[in-house]
Order: sequence, then structure tokens, then C-alpha cells
Amino acid sequence: MSGNGLGNGNGQRHTIGVLVENQPGVLSRVAGLFSGRGFNIESLTVAVTNEPGMSRITLVTTGDEHIVEQIIKQLNKLINVIKVIEFRNVPFVEREMALVKVRADKQSRAEILRIVDIFRAKIVDVSPSSYIVEVTGDEGKITAMLELLNQFGIIELARTGKAAMARGKKEYGHSGVKSPPAGKSEGAKQEDTTDE
Repeated sequence: MSGNGLGNGNGQRHTIGVLVENQPGVLSRVAGLFSGRGFNIESLTVAVTNEPGMSRITLVTTGDEHIVEQIIKQLNKLINVIKVIEFRNVPFVEREMALVKVRADKQSRAEILRIVDIFRAKIVDVSPSSYIVEVTGDEGKITAMLELLNQFGIIELARTGKAAMARGKKEYGHSGVKSPPAGKSEGAKQEDTTDE
């Protein structure tokens, strides 16, 4: 996804976690907030959590502190959003997975296998002319491996996007969420996306 607000290459990258009720249309409202404001989403992942009825969205975006504050304020105003965390403020672990289809002939197969072993990746499919490699790790690890595989010819690439989790104590979840303030119940919560 791209836009004019954050995709200018300036500012720091931020990882934002959003706990939401697992209801139809929630993801489109979150994504629509970004696109409507011209914000750029570099990475977005979403999946159900261990808590019934809850889903977890992880966003990666770029911008200065003021822009990030705006994003978090607008996310908190969306219906079905339970809690928002900017992971920069807490120690956290991040991972993503990539599937890489790379050309592999008789001359290159041994070297590709050596790279796969070094990065603790694995071959998940083999054809007469290519390998599909699965690699999991942080962004730096995946980028480094792609740079090495690029010399052989990357045919196709699929990346999951970043998943993130705070270290130590549970940072958010249904059991630890504060109730909305008076006048901000689920029925009264407004999707006001004006800048503050």
C-alpha cells in the first residue's frame, strides 16, 4: 500500500500492534484510515489470537513522531479497536517469513544449499530448474539472504510481513483491556478520522 503522507522516505520506521474484535470490515476500516489520510503501510499482517473473538493486526509504517501520534489517535477512534501499541516504546520480538523461488542449475545448487544452511532456512520444494526456500527471521536476516540469492536469479518472492510481540509481561489482551471511558461505549464510539 502506498500514499503521500508517509511514503516520503523521511522519519523512523514504526511497528504498531492493534488488537481488534474479529468482526467483518474491521481490517478494511483500519486500512481505509491509512489510505484516506495518505499514510503508507509498508507491511500489514492480521490473524486471530488465542482469545476468542479477537484478532491481532501488526502494521509497519514510516514517519515522524507527530504522524505516529496521529495514527494511534485515529486507530483508537475506530469501532471494534480494543487497544493500540507502538512497539518502539517496549522491548519486543519481531519475525516474518519469506518464500523465495530461486533458479538452481547443476552449477549453483551446492552454493544455494550452503546459503540455506548458513541462514537456517530450508528447501520446501525442488524442481529441475529451481528451489523454493523458506526463511524465517527479522527483516535484516531475510534481506541479507535475499541479497545472496539474487545472484542466482530470484524468480518469485512472497513475504508474510512482520509479526511482533512484546517481551516479558503481556502488553495487551482482552483480559487486560481497560473499559472505554464514559460516552465511548462500543455503540457510541465514533469513527472520527479528523486530525488532532
